[in-house]
Amino acid sequence: MKLIATALGIILACNPLPVFADNSTQLQGYGQGIEKDEINRPLGAVDFNNCYQKSDAYSLSDDENQIILTFDQGYENGYTSKILDTLKEKNVKAIFFLTGDYAKKETALVRRMIDEGHAIGNHGMTHASFPKLSVEELKEEITSLHDFVLENYNYEMQYLRPPCGEYSEKSLQITKELGYKTIMWSFAYVDWNTENQPSPEESLQNALNCAHNGGIYLLHSVSATNCQILGSLIDGLKAKGYTL
Repeated sequence: MKLIATALGIILACNPLPVFADNSTQLQGYGQGIEKDEINRPLGAVDFNNCYQKSDAYSLSDDENQIILTFDQGYENGYTSKILDTLKEKNVKAIFFLTGDYAKKETALVRRMIDEGHAIGNHGMTHASFPKLSVEELKEEITSLHDFVLENYNYEMQYLRPPCGEYSEKSLQITKELGYKTIMWSFAYVDWNTENQPSPEESLQNALNCAHNGGIYLLHSVSATNCQILGSLIDGLKAKGYTL
């Protein structure tokens, strides 16, 4: 599966929802786990892919030589411009998942992401937990941000990451019916705590050691560490034979 693909086009018409099993609304928190398979893929990511591809939900790409860099954009901390500089220098495209607040406030950065060929993804208008919303609330949470980005940036999003990795079978299915692919991740680390940033050296080595076929890396642009190591991370992954 190529995640960077032709835009799907959002389905905004009200289609009948399927009948779900009683446990389909149960909140589940995604995590890739620490156990690995024989080719270094986290077993939690492998299991998620196997269970939910039918709902167009993925934590790994089928492109074995590719690693996809993704950034969650909840708020701006002064590093996104430098991250974009590095991506441009290295000729690498990424997916940036925006909340509604970010899309509304950081217009210059969002415009730059689009103009420089990156993909923009939906991270929820208010960053609400999807399984805790009613069907109508969930549809509004997704489509209101979709419409805002389309109207203000002339850009139609096709990828979505549920806030905090929280989902249910029902939320995944509704997301699919709205024309989106759900994109989780197969590598992440504690990079979001701006008051306690991890060591750049250890973080870089960890990210390189965890490299695997079809990897989807989750990074946060609020992280000073990510900003500092990004160029070296890209070079190191390419040296291992991956495209990004």
